[in-house]
Amino acid sequence: MWREAAGQASPETGFRTPVEESALAAAETRLGCRLPDELAELLRETDGIEGPDGVDTVWDLEQIVEQNLLFRSDPSFAELYMPFEPLLFFGDNGGGDQFAFVRTPPRADIFVWDHEDDSRRWAARDLRDYLGRALGGGGGDWYR
Repeated sequence: MWREAAGQASPETGFRTPVEESALAAAETRLGCRLPDELAELLRETDGIEGPDGVDTVWDLEQIVEQNLLFRSDPSFAELYMPFEPLLFFGDNGGGDQFAFVRTPPRADIFVWDHEDDSRRWAARDLRDYLGRALGGGGGDWYR
């Protein structure tokens, strides 16, 4: 389902080997939270999605874990930015802006965090909408 949705948005989409259930469970333990259902389903089909120009539209599971742990624990980030605990980052635009689900309160919408001004803006109504927009040829700043 997710490979098909991404492939329809862009024929240049790259896929990886699916994630095992045990890896998903370990990632959720490390993160201290469940992954959104849509994201977990996507990862069961492909461990991330590479979009046009090599952009990690959806990161692999290890990067999802590492980036979220970094953003939540780095003391310099705590001084520079609003808290990241309510967000679960899962992809980027190749230029520093990152995409996230809102964990608190849980919702399907995707938001973009702008690394230059620390703003968080709505970008897509759910993961399928995000893939269509991000892979659909709008360029790296399709969400602006």
